Amino acid sequence: MKEFHEIFKEFKKEFSAVYKGHEALGEIIHEQSGPLPEKVRWLIKIAVSGASGHALSLETHILKGKESGLTNDEIKHALLLLIQTTGFPTFMEAYSVFKRIRGTRGTHR
Repeated sequence: MKEFHEIFKEFKKEFSAVYKGHEALGEIIHEQSGPLPEKVRWLIKIAVSGASGHALSLETHILKGKESGLTNDEIKHALLLLIQTTGFPTFMEAYSVFKRIRGTRGTHR
C-alpha cells in the first residue's frame, strides 16, 4: 500500500500487528468480496470518506482512485452527490480536499 501520510507510517511502525490485520481485511474487502469494478470501489470510498468528514481518508482515496484511472470529473461527481444527503457544508469540506490535492483553483477539468 502506497503511503501518503506521515502519521500512517508512524502507525505502521508502532502498531505493526494491527496494521497487518487491517491491511489484510482491507484487501479481502476491496479486491475479493464482490463484483464491483475497481474504479467504482474507489468512488464509493471517496463518497463515504467525504460524507464522514475524514479528510485524511478522503485524500488517500482520491489519490488511489486517480491511480486506478478515475478522472477529475468522476471524482467531482461523486463529491457532488454528497450535497443532497449530507449537506452543502460537508460537500464543501470534501471539495476543498479535492482542490487542495489538485493544487488548482477554479479550473473545470
